[in-house]
Amino acid sequence: MPTALALSPHLDDAVFSAGGLLTTLAAGGWRVVMATIFTQSVPAPQGFALACQLDKGLAPDIDYMALRRAEDDAAAEALGLAAPRHLPFREAPHRGYACAPELFADVRADDAIDRDIAPALADLIAAESPDLLLAPQAVGGHVDHVQLVRALRSLAPAAPILWWRDFPYTVREATPKEPLAPLFADLPARAFAFETEAQARKLASCAAYASQIGFQFGGRDGLAERLAREAGTERYRLTGTLPQPFPLADAA
Repeated sequence: MPTALALSPHLDDAVFSAGGLLTTLAAGGWRVVMATIFTQSVPAPQGFALACQLDKGLAPDIDYMALRRAEDDAAAEALGLAAPRHLPFREAPHRGYACAPELFADVRADDAIDRDIAPALADLIAAESPDLLLAPQAVGGHVDHVQLVRALRSLAPAAPILWWRDFPYTVREATPKEPLAPLFADLPARAFAFETEAQARKLASCAAYASQIGFQFGGRDGLAERLAREAGTERYRLTGTLPQPFPLADAA
C-alpha cells in the first residue's frame, strides 16, 4: 500500500489546498497521513496572539489550538483519513510576530524555527516512509509556510513532492505574493480535477474548520461558492516523478 504524507503548516492548510487529492488517494487504496506542524497550545496568550483568538469570538480562557486540533480530527475523518498528526511547534504570533502584516512580511532575523522543524520532519518522514510528499509553495507569503518549505528543502527527501498552491491565498489578490516562486518556477506543473464525491468530501472537510471559515470565506456558503469557482481542480508543482500507477491524470 503506497503512503502519502501531507505536511501542513497550520490546521487547515492541507485540506484547503489539497483535500481533493488527499481524499482521492485514500479512496484509491493509499495510506494518507496528514501532519500539521504549528499546533502547540500556549497557555495565557498575550498581545497579537490573544487578538487572533478574540477576533473569532473565542473567550481568552479557551485553548484555541486544542479547539483547532479537534477541528482537524473532524476534517481528516470527512476525507476518509486516519487521525492526523500534530507536531508541537508554536505559530508565528507566539514567536514574536506582532501584527497581521508581519505574518506576510520577511521572516524575522531571530526566527530560526525552520532549524527546529527540520529534524522533526526528518523523523516523521523516516517513520512514515512516504512514497509521496505534499507540501505548500508558500503562496501568500505567510512566514509559517515559508519556514516549512525551508525546513523540508533542507532535508532533500528522496520521495517525490507535490507542492500545492496555497488556497485561499491564491484567490485573495489578482497577483498573490509568492516569495518562493523561483524555487518552483522550473518544476513541472500538475493539475488534477476531482469527481463530485471527492469535491463534496473536500467541502465537508473544509467546513469542519468552523473557527476559520467565517473570516476566511464569510461562512460555509462563502466557502462552497469559492470552492465551486475552483471547478474541482487543484494545482501543484512536482519535484521528482509520481509513483506509478497514480490514480489521477493531469486535468485537461
